Amino acid sequence: MIAQLSGTVLSVRASTAVVEVGGVGMLVHSTPATLAELRADQEARFFTHLVVREESLTLFGFTAESERDTFEALQSVQGVGPRLALAMLAVHSPESLSHAVADGDRKALEQVPGIGAKVAARLLLELGGKLALPQGSASPAVPDARDQVEEALVALGWNQKAAAKAVENVAPEPIADADVPTTLKAALKAMGGARG
Repeated sequence: MIAQLSGTVLSVRASTAVVEVGGVGMLVHSTPATLAELRADQEARFFTHLVVREESLTLFGFTAESERDTFEALQSVQGVGPRLALAMLAVHSPESLSHAVADGDRKALEQVPGIGAKVAARLLLELGGKLALPQGSASPAVPDARDQVEEALVALGWNQKAAAKAVENVAPEPIADADVPTTLKAALKAMGGARG
């Protein structure tokens, strides 16, 4: 795995840059903000993630390690590939994504082209605890994460009333963010797979 590279920028395009490393021109895909900082003939350092496919090797690079780590965490979510993860980082910084997930802010995630209600709900569900808030940055406490479970059920096709009733049945008391996946599974089981 190529985790980092440093070299001379040969050219910068709309979504990629070519960086010469040891006489080899490496094509690096990145966010518009990162690419805007690059200049031809200047040195640059990237924290990278190599995506290996049967037909291609694609290198994604970021100037901050936190961006690379967030990029990798986003791809752990079902249905989120490298292109969509890169689009998310083009719209949100790692810090704002961390806050959006910690706050259960589905609307912030839906600002990214290609992310609808279902994918946003899945991101909130599966990323809980995976995106670290920067040190010294505290997200406002979410007093009750049952709303996240209810929103996930609605995004998966159940009506609001049925979702609220199922959540109330399986979690009559407030729950923490860490308990969202378990509560969602219990609510799905309680609803018996019948959408209301």
